[in-house]
Amino acid sequence: MTTTHTAELDVLVIGAGFAGIYQLDRLRDLGYNVQLWEAGAGPGGIWYWNCCPGARVDSEGAIYQFAYKELWKNWRYRELFPGWAEMRDYFRYVVDALDLDRSISYNRRVVSAVFDETNHRWVVQAEDGSTVRARFLVPCTGFGSSPHYPDYPGIADGAFTGEAGIHHTARWPQGDIDMTGLRVAVIGTGASGVQVAQEAAKVASEVYVFQRTPNTAFPMKQKQLTDAEQDELQVDIGERLARRLTTFAGFDYDFIPENAADLDPDTRTQRYEALWEHGGFRFWLATFQDILVDPKANDTAYAFWRDRVRARVKDPIVAAKLAPTEPIHPFGVKRPSLEQTYFDIFNQDNVHLVDQYETPIAEITSKGVRTSDAEYEVDLVVLATGFDSVTGGLTAIDICGVGGQSLKEKWEDGFANHLGVTTKGFPNLLFAYGPGSPAAFCNGPTCAEAQGERIVQAIEYVTRGGHSRIESTDEADERWRQLEEDIVNASLFPQGKSWYMGDNIPGKKRQMLLYTGGLTSYLGEWESSVQADYAGFTIS
Repeated sequence: MTTTHTAELDVLVIGAGFAGIYQLDRLRDLGYNVQLWEAGAGPGGIWYWNCCPGARVDSEGAIYQFAYKELWKNWRYRELFPGWAEMRDYFRYVVDALDLDRSISYNRRVVSAVFDETNHRWVVQAEDGSTVRARFLVPCTGFGSSPHYPDYPGIADGAFTGEAGIHHTARWPQGDIDMTGLRVAVIGTGASGVQVAQEAAKVASEVYVFQRTPNTAFPMKQKQLTDAEQDELQVDIGERLARRLTTFAGFDYDFIPENAADLDPDTRTQRYEALWEHGGFRFWLATFQDILVDPKANDTAYAFWRDRVRARVKDPIVAAKLAPTEPIHPFGVKRPSLEQTYFDIFNQDNVHLVDQYETPIAEITSKGVRTSDAEYEVDLVVLATGFDSVTGGLTAIDICGVGGQSLKEKWEDGFANHLGVTTKGFPNLLFAYGPGSPAAFCNGPTCAEAQGERIVQAIEYVTRGGHSRIESTDEADERWRQLEEDIVNASLFPQGKSWYMGDNIPGKKRQMLLYTGGLTSYLGEWESSVQADYAGFTIS
């Protein structure tokens, strides 16, 4: 461990993803003494860590970028849905264009942050011993930065001895793994499980996909972009990026202001067909406005999805497992993924679906994966088992506020905060893209700019007003928690077990981790607070 002197800052930002980069550049432009600490060896946030085979954006690249400072004028994606390597190129372009490297410390993982009540400063320490004192602490850890490792026997003690090892998709070796000729087990069928399985099926000798809950994945319609297509995307890109701030989920499209339940079957099917053929998340977030609130409308969307999937899978037994006749949960209440060949790979002789409901995993052995009825000998085990989502990135850091209470302790029985950015007892801690914000229900760069700008304005309000601290009140925290609960209980989301609700982490309090009222509603709540002199905050 190397120990460095304690630097004095106005603001320390944690994380070099979209949110962190926005904070760093905006605050630096305003004259603040600000630095950013990033655990990875380069910028990109999740796109530094998420480098497993097939990993790519599930938003169209054209709108998965900053509108900020018109950076889009000198950038073009090569793919409709960029892969992780191209996303790294994009972040390197942004960091270079804004000259940010001089204010970023890479390979610096934050382990603790303690609020000094006497001096109103956060004392922050990194794993390498570096320490800083900052007036404001702005963690931008994202909703997927704390990988979840399942508690199967054999994982913790390193039982598996296969030649390629056992790896979580969120901590994939930076040098990659050649899966050619290997026997591969993919545990989990979320986004990364789908992506790895698609790639493994091309080259591996055997692929075993261990499914617990079927993924209601949609067609990605991925393609390489020609020069002409790139030129066409640039024609109205400024308008498309601006439009993101006016929609529910920060995309440049929105729900149809019609109810599926009100339409005749033929008309409804035609609308579904158009969304399906366009690809991407439109079948989820540009569909009828009643899909996520009305069970009958929801059933029509599921039936359409089920029939399209089953038509692609030859074995009727496998098809029924991938797309059950009756939905296991309401359609769209678990995070859908985008796929290219996922359902088709199950027509290949080298790909096998293992239903964990029928034969649950019992342990990881030295040779592979043992279920209740068989042992699957493999060379590589892939843990596509997700994250301690949304709150996990914050509670993984030992953040201690007033009176020495840790954030993890405070949120042990569920989180509460104000506007998804701050919580009582933790002055000058303003977290971006975290619990209680639109986060995973919002296009990443849109939320980074929209919520991020309001965090910047709050810091300005405090400092320019000659104050020393800002935090929320208990009443504001509880109001926001109750508002979120009321909104989500009017939807179908609580009827599905998902990481949205914290269901994937044993012992975690079950509650919606995100604001589900939509981006425009969220920004309206912020504006109401600002117009009332930052109602819900204590500023002193």
